[in-house]
Amino acid sequence: QVQLVESGGGLVQPGGSLRLSCAASGFSFSSYYMSWVRQAPGKGLEWVSDINSGGGSRYYADSVRGRFTISRDNAKNTLYLQMNSLKPEDTALYYCAKGSRGLGPRGQGTQVTVSS
Repeated sequence: QVQLVESGGGLVQPGGSLRLSCAASGFSFSSYYMSWVRQAPGKGLEWVSDINSGGGSRYYADSVRGRFTISRDNAKNTLYLQMNSLKPEDTALYYCAKGSRGLGPRGQGTQVTVSS
């Protein structure tokens, strides 16, 4: 079955950086779009970014464009999210998901907290 395991979250100061990883198994990773979504405390799920199967097309929410970069390594079945210039409003539980727009199966999430 589909397994997605996120890692790399933590506590970071405003302006700092983090790199999230998502290890995928149980499906043909290189054949699928993948996405990142997040859920801030007390709010609904927010789509963050998509990447196509080959990694050549990437899409971002306006709130993160220019600061976050999605990438993937199909040889390692791993999805990444490089997050730079982090803001307090980026604080959330971050999930990777199979497919686009976060609509498919998701992992358990990794917590990102941006605070001084």
